[in-house]
Amino acid sequence: MNKNNFAPTPPMGWNSYDYYDTTVTEKDVRANADYMAAHLKQYGWTYVVVDIEWYSNDAGTMRDKYQYIPFGDDEMDAYGRLLPSPHRFPSSEGGKGFAPLADYVHGLGLKFGIHIMRGIPRGAAQKHLPIYNSRFTANEAADASSVCLWNPDMYGICDNEAGQAYYDSIIALYAEWGVDFIKCDDICDSRLYREPLVFSGWHETRMLHRAIEKCGRPIVLSLSPGPAHIDRAWHYAENANMWRITDDLWDKWDLLKEMFWRCENWQDHVKKGCYPDCDMLPLGHLGKGFGHAWECSLTHDEQKTMMTLWCMFRSPLMLGCELTLLDEWTKSLITNEPLLSLLKADRRGRQIVRTDTCAVWVNESDNGGAACVALFNLKDTEASLSVKLSDFMEDVDAGREYGFCELWDDARIRTVHQTIETDVAPHGVKVFMRVSE
Repeated sequence: MNKNNFAPTPPMGWNSYDYYDTTVTEKDVRANADYMAAHLKQYGWTYVVVDIEWYSNDAGTMRDKYQYIPFGDDEMDAYGRLLPSPHRFPSSEGGKGFAPLADYVHGLGLKFGIHIMRGIPRGAAQKHLPIYNSRFTANEAADASSVCLWNPDMYGICDNEAGQAYYDSIIALYAEWGVDFIKCDDICDSRLYREPLVFSGWHETRMLHRAIEKCGRPIVLSLSPGPAHIDRAWHYAENANMWRITDDLWDKWDLLKEMFWRCENWQDHVKKGCYPDCDMLPLGHLGKGFGHAWECSLTHDEQKTMMTLWCMFRSPLMLGCELTLLDEWTKSLITNEPLLSLLKADRRGRQIVRTDTCAVWVNESDNGGAACVALFNLKDTEASLSVKLSDFMEDVDAGREYGFCELWDDARIRTVHQTIETDVAPHGVKVFMRVSE
């Protein structure tokens, strides 16, 4: 199978982490899937992803001390493969795993995904559990010198036959469940192992890719956390479909502003099936599982800037909020069809200006589609910004006027002196797409 066919356009969907942290339940997932099917699917939002520690029976019970409880009560089968917590995901009882929930999501016309940590459960290695369909045991696959700095659940996996057998076993199980998307964590970058040759995440990424090739199901592979290593762009592209170019991104202007240079660094690596990932969109209601729920703290203009940059760059789009609490304004933000059209397979984005006070991005079509230009005001005050048509259009006729539509307010303009000029709000954006004469 060719992994580049798994995601011909950047994946769009919902992920449970930003709102639920480790505490999401089957009821929560179904409610968000129902909302997506009813209100967002028609705009391209299709993936429903259960994030971290779905296997934990006691997740969230010691949140004042731990985000991830050391030696917690984790659900696991006889072969060291983690299973959904049955009291959080009741349909998984009796060894069914996520198959019933995946069936429910698929029945809505959506796709189903899960989060995993790289490696093998420490408990499986300590108990020397057999690895399914192999002659090996878990301790032979485990690399006890390779651990995650922030999550205590797993050991890394050795680059040997036992290690590959374990990855083959879990990916085969996920394929049986009907999983369409895997977000693997602690694998794109490491906070602990700063020497690249020491980090086992590099060979573990290859092993996961091999296991997906063997399983017979097209499963999109997403790598977290970032920042991804630009000198290993080839490695991510060979083995995965998405890779995070930033650490966890939250609703803070300084983090959003930083994404302009990150996207600039990665803009030439966006291609069919392979997408540098700007992380989830922290919109709407967030943080319930963290113990202090809040609404997105970005201004409306900043939220438009974020949504525009992600689309111009052609990042995957993953919502981290509680969908059932979306207000009409946020819903309109994520269902802007002309803006979402920039994610199509024939489009490509590039940054042509970036200073401390402004940025200009262009999104073009390889098949003659309308050119689009976005002018971002990075200042704390309103600014007048401009761009020459010749900076993003070929064969500009000096004696002709051109028409454009602004994609956020639907205003129509005609160019003067072959230049687009506009006032842009603080931290805001204006996005212009050429329209037929």
